[in-house]
Amino acid sequence: MSASPSKASDSFSLLDERIQRWIWQSGWSELKDAQEQAIPAILAGDTDVVIAAATASGKTEAAFLPILTRLLSTEASSCVMYISPLKALINDQWWRLEGLCESLEIPVTPWHGDIAGTKKRNFKKSPTGCLLITPESLEALLMANGHALQGLFGGLRYLVVDELHAFIGTERGKQLQSLMHRIDRALKRFTPRIALSATLGDMDKAAAFLRPNAAVPATVIKSNDAGQALKVLVKGFIDYPLALADPEAWVGDDADFEKSLSQGTRAISEHLFKTLRGSNNLVFPNSRGNVEKYAALLRGYCEDLGLPNEFWPHHGSLAKDVREETEAALKAKGRPATAVCTTTLEMGIDIGSVKSIAQIGCAPSVASLRQRLGRSGRRGEAAILRCYALEAALAPHSPLSDVLRENLVQSTAQVRLSLRSWYEPPNIGGLHLSTLIQQLLALIAQYGGINAADAWAVLCGSGVFLGVPKQDFILLLRELAKKDILIQTPTGLLLHGRVGEQLVNHYSFYAAFAAEEEFRLVHGGKTLGALPLSQPVEKGTHLIFAGKRWQVLSLDIEKKVIAVMPALGGKLPKFDGGNLPVDDGVREEMRQILSETLPIPFLDSTANQLLQEARATFQSMGLDSLPLLAQTHCVQLFPWRGDRVMNTLALMLKQAGFQAENTGLSIIIKTDNPEKVFEALHGLAVSPPPDPTALVAEVMNKRLEKWDALLPAELLAKNYSSHTLDVAGAHEFIKRLAARRHSPR
Repeated sequence: MSASPSKASDSFSLLDERIQRWIWQSGWSELKDAQEQAIPAILAGDTDVVIAAATASGKTEAAFLPILTRLLSTEASSCVMYISPLKALINDQWWRLEGLCESLEIPVTPWHGDIAGTKKRNFKKSPTGCLLITPESLEALLMANGHALQGLFGGLRYLVVDELHAFIGTERGKQLQSLMHRIDRALKRFTPRIALSATLGDMDKAAAFLRPNAAVPATVIKSNDAGQALKVLVKGFIDYPLALADPEAWVGDDADFEKSLSQGTRAISEHLFKTLRGSNNLVFPNSRGNVEKYAALLRGYCEDLGLPNEFWPHHGSLAKDVREETEAALKAKGRPATAVCTTTLEMGIDIGSVKSIAQIGCAPSVASLRQRLGRSGRRGEAAILRCYALEAALAPHSPLSDVLRENLVQSTAQVRLSLRSWYEPPNIGGLHLSTLIQQLLALIAQYGGINAADAWAVLCGSGVFLGVPKQDFILLLRELAKKDILIQTPTGLLLHGRVGEQLVNHYSFYAAFAAEEEFRLVHGGKTLGALPLSQPVEKGTHLIFAGKRWQVLSLDIEKKVIAVMPALGGKLPKFDGGNLPVDDGVREEMRQILSETLPIPFLDSTANQLLQEARATFQSMGLDSLPLLAQTHCVQLFPWRGDRVMNTLALMLKQAGFQAENTGLSIIIKTDNPEKVFEALHGLAVSPPPDPTALVAEVMNKRLEKWDALLPAELLAKNYSSHTLDVAGAHEFIKRLAARRHSPR
């Protein structure tokens, strides 16, 4: 039986007859490319499989059609475990699989905090079929069933990880790696792992993340299906100053919302309203505060015209019923709805057909932009992307990054890279020692105690926490013992201490991550507001908040308070927590865009005009040939590298005795003698790469993750530097710069 009128499908013939019948009854004329490639590889069951394909390209079926065929061919009770980053995605897949699995008499069991206990008990009595679960619920399951896991998962045939990109480089990702290894260890065998994702920048690194110890080979499948048609427009806007005379007036509960809006924000909201009315769309303004601001503006326009509301907010801080109200509005037929949202609607939750995506400001990453775009243009229609670049109105002393139109150029770079199917390579090098603590405590709970050598073998020797040598593990154990997190019996068994028992017995323990912590900004005893910190902070660091520039006087990690004073100066870093670290590839593309001369077709007239002005500045200042620019009392260094390299360069220059600050696009070095900067860079070039832990010694906000407060100072520095620095990349840049033997202009 052919899967296509013109081409026989070898993969189709490998499926169980009942599944073949379901495919034809569903009206499929052929299998998609990812399915054709995945079916034989998954049925063989002797490798891990990584499937990368666009949203709505049939990845779920590519995994489950062969898996269900395998379950049907197995006489003994067997099951598959599907692990998802979102409960809502589990609910969607439950609905999606039930239609097929019901006809096959294969049970489907969703398992998360909102699922009734009856369903969970039924699965434990008869652990067969499809188990759909989150990492947190799987953690609880392993800890509660310890030595009984062989009986519970003896029939496990596959582990499926959905939205793999959402796990890579995160605390949950490291937890997931450990959970999968703990299952293999309990079963005393390897279970094939199947990973699904729409955006993977480096397939080999993705496979290495899926199984860190490479004990099982991986089959990598990248769909060859033609990409969807795409319509892109980048619109430029000038962000003229606030209407209020006092820019501080909007900070506080009694602020006049209408008067606090800049002209650029209002212009974007008006264009959104005019363009999106009457259809279903998603708007991504990057932060919860901006979600609320734009949702309120758009809703207000509906009310002013006496129209039913079409605009709904959606972010993680909203109550579940409020989020579900937005999702229901998007799914409802016959009434248009647009969600103004954060990353909560970026992944594959079923929200029905969406006509277009609006991105306000730069996306968190190229991969994130592509993931969002995949929500649009389904069912054969072109995907539509509108990007809104809000640029500052220039003044005589505007910072160079404003003159170079950093936000517009970065948005343009992200679009161009996405069109070339380039995505950031996965960052799999972070130590995630916070998650190591959580997994150590979970392992003790699972087995009722474990000796130190076995704990190191399971967690570190296995490759999950590969960067942790035995001496660091021993140092960690001693620190946890000091804090009464652990105790060790005379026989060498590790057990929970008094404080450890309290931590493990709290409902929040199962999550390896904590909600993003915000720091309260205080000036002269007055609270200005709160914000998360996403870059290294030391005494003297500058930041922008409430439209004003501030300098850090002190930071209290325990109380989450930053004391600041007003500051003057040029462009300074924003600490808004909205974006992921910018990758080297994005900044290199930004430099390329500024080096060109032709207009870019997908930019509107305003955006192209702003870009041409930025290009003229770029050429006139010689930034196309030399990355060092001397100015009054400072030198600006333009490496065109990602945030990790930029962080490292700034800290290296500080260690060399300069006042240096990473502003994102450039590093500002305070000096009246530019030659000294070049001499210092030459000295750094001929010296060995610095110790990353020494570079971050003065950084005050080294606690990034949930359990970092329990780490000894030495390991905290190692952990922080592994996530935020790229010493090798920074050292290589300095060597290349010094080799040119030029002085700053």
